[in-house]
Amino acid sequence: MEKKKKTQLFMKNVCLLICCVLLTLPWRATAQDLIKQGETLNLKRCLEIATQRQPTLMAARYATYASQNKIGQAKANYYPQVTWSSDYSRKEPASSPSKSAYNEYSSNVMLSQNIYDFNKTATQVEIQNLDTASSRWEAESVMAQVVYNVKEAYYGLLKAIRDCNVAAETVRQFKQHLDQAKGFFKVGTKPKFDVTKAEVDLSDAKLNLLSAQNNVHIAETALNNAMGLPEAPDYQIEDNLNFEEFYIDFDKAIDKALNNRPDLLSLRMKKASMEKTVDLSKKDYYPTLSGNAGYGFGGEEFPLEKGWNVGATLTFPLFSGLSTQYKIEEAKANLNSKKADEESLKQSIYLEVKQSYLNLTVAEQKIAVAEIAVKQADENVALANGRYAAGVGNPIEVTDALVSLSRAKTAYIGALYDYKIAQASLEKAIGIKKDETL
Repeated sequence: MEKKKKTQLFMKNVCLLICCVLLTLPWRATAQDLIKQGETLNLKRCLEIATQRQPTLMAARYATYASQNKIGQAKANYYPQVTWSSDYSRKEPASSPSKSAYNEYSSNVMLSQNIYDFNKTATQVEIQNLDTASSRWEAESVMAQVVYNVKEAYYGLLKAIRDCNVAAETVRQFKQHLDQAKGFFKVGTKPKFDVTKAEVDLSDAKLNLLSAQNNVHIAETALNNAMGLPEAPDYQIEDNLNFEEFYIDFDKAIDKALNNRPDLLSLRMKKASMEKTVDLSKKDYYPTLSGNAGYGFGGEEFPLEKGWNVGATLTFPLFSGLSTQYKIEEAKANLNSKKADEESLKQSIYLEVKQSYLNLTVAEQKIAVAEIAVKQADENVALANGRYAAGVGNPIEVTDALVSLSRAKTAYIGALYDYKIAQASLEKAIGIKKDETL
């Protein structure tokens, strides 16, 4: 049975090592290996790249692997400890000046085995298991943040692209109005002011387009950084910036968050670890029983004399300067600190879910209003252009109508973006995983 446990432990460590090696393979892959020039990426693909290349996520995974190895360190006390030592010394006795100096040799193999320690070792193993579980949940928390960052950057790029398209369309419309004003001026039906006004409006629209194009480049950089691929080649992204209703009951969202949030689960594991640490500190009051055996050679000349020893040691702590009591009080204080941290985190989670929930509700309402505003602004442009073409309107009406249409379209895009970000924020606040659906 013991041999089977050792085999399982060995295989587990080998698997962990293999996993870490596999994790480093995507890390070594170049950007061109992950993204082809001109490739179209969807949100799912961006998240896959981030899970492979984000350095913060890689660091969290290695921290988990490091914590896993501490379990093996704690279990080491279950097994015999074997040491070998050899010694040579040249001695000249001070008490016998007449005796000449001599050599002394020794070589020993010592074996010691913990026999019983009132479950100190078992408690240490439990503590390390809990710490490792906490570390795994911390890695999940990092993953949740990475997923949110990618979503925010992805939708931010879509928003920037759509805003750029609106700016380009506005330039086209102002250019069309300028051509119309020049035509009317040429035949004498409109004054030079109309042409000048249209030229100024077109220049302003071009400036806005340049800003919008720059925002696209900034958003692309932000998405590359969120994926952990700053040197990514040029690519396209799939436009899914459309309204898809996302609904969850608020009370259900709170319950799910308190059961699913990885940072809260990590803190609970730490709290359980602190409870075990209190138990471990109390065990310093109890004795330990260990066995030892040794075999060796020693003497002044070769061949050396052989010797061996076998024995058992019972160690009972009688007085340690109250250090054990202080360790217990320290462990209790750390436990109480974790309890307070847990309560604080619960309150923060409630606030985060509430804010995200309200933002999602407001964003949905804004989408409906902004959609109507776009239709109204579009109709207003048609009326202003018609009045101007008929000779009863003025260029200011056309300018105001085109600017209002641009603002309405931008506001609608912003409302869609706000809804997607509010949904991503709510999913993170609830603790929904990357591939999980409600």
